[in-house]
Amino acid sequence: MNKGLNIAFFGSSLVSAYWNGAATYYRGIIRELNSRGHNVVFFEPDAYDRQKNRDIDDPPYACSVVYKADLSGVKSALSQAQGADVIIKASGVGVFDNLLEQEVLRFQNSNTLVVFWDVDAPATLDRIKHDENDPFRGLISSYDLVLTYGGGDRVVNGYKQFGARQCVPVYNALDPLTHFQVCSDSRFEGSLGFLGNRLPDREKRVEEFFFKPASLLSHKLFILGGNGWQIDTNRLPNVRYLGHVFTYDHNAFNSSLLAVLNINRKSMACCGFSPPTRIFEAAGAAACIITDAWDGIEMFLKPHEECLVAQSGDDVVEIIKSLNYSMVRQIGKAAQERILSEHTYQKRAETVELALMGCRSQQEVTS
Repeated sequence: MNKGLNIAFFGSSLVSAYWNGAATYYRGIIRELNSRGHNVVFFEPDAYDRQKNRDIDDPPYACSVVYKADLSGVKSALSQAQGADVIIKASGVGVFDNLLEQEVLRFQNSNTLVVFWDVDAPATLDRIKHDENDPFRGLISSYDLVLTYGGGDRVVNGYKQFGARQCVPVYNALDPLTHFQVCSDSRFEGSLGFLGNRLPDREKRVEEFFFKPASLLSHKLFILGGNGWQIDTNRLPNVRYLGHVFTYDHNAFNSSLLAVLNINRKSMACCGFSPPTRIFEAAGAAACIITDAWDGIEMFLKPHEECLVAQSGDDVVEIIKSLNYSMVRQIGKAAQERILSEHTYQKRAETVELALMGCRSQQEVTS
């Protein structure tokens, strides 16, 4: 693009990863958009104690606007966004989502693109498929562009079936300035670690891929981080519960364990092609990743060489039994090299910029 864009972005939070797994995704992409000459104002509600649990100060690559989580706060934020070249409404803001999805479209004109960015596309598509009265369902065709947190052809086709003009997946990636290998930290040392919040469509999979192996390998230490697991802290003596792990500790977490476990939510595992942030963070730290199976993993990491794939908890048990330090170093290094060469946020920002450029060109033709 010849001229940097002024972008107004409504999302859950840029400054806090507390109950907000999308934070590092937003940071990586917005940082790179800024480096390419675009100006981003990120609007987020003061909700869910995220401001009390911030893990970064206001970043230099975006203007952070925190608004009151009430109707007057939303209206004020919308007023400030008016006049931007691009207005982005992300899914899962958490406060007045329906209102925001309707109101941002009021600013759509020959000079302003309005984009919906879905960070949980499988769940959104499943929701609107089963509810003909869902208010978002009738708005999809009005957006200039739909961006998604991955999803592959299944998500693209799903959105097009509901009238999307254009749908472009923007996958998770690595920000090498934020996530990298560090020295081992005794707080996080163990045979296997899992970092993720407790969510309904993930819980059964955590039972299978984490708690089951922990119960069968009682002589091994397992590390569990994330919100919502407090009631299970005394469940198994060989599981150490950490609670919320701030992003500034993710490198130490990923660098200290023999292996790092990735467990997809059920909707993501079924849809495929939507690797979570944790995989890229762990690969950036040269961790040996054990992941549950999902379609499309080869697009990001090669099984058996750059990651290890488990179909069940029993597979996790056998993998851990087979691991040695030479093997984990080799696999972790291979993963790091692959991700650095092909899957950084610099490349994702290029994808976003190309999609916006295409929409702007189309806008000029039709105006």
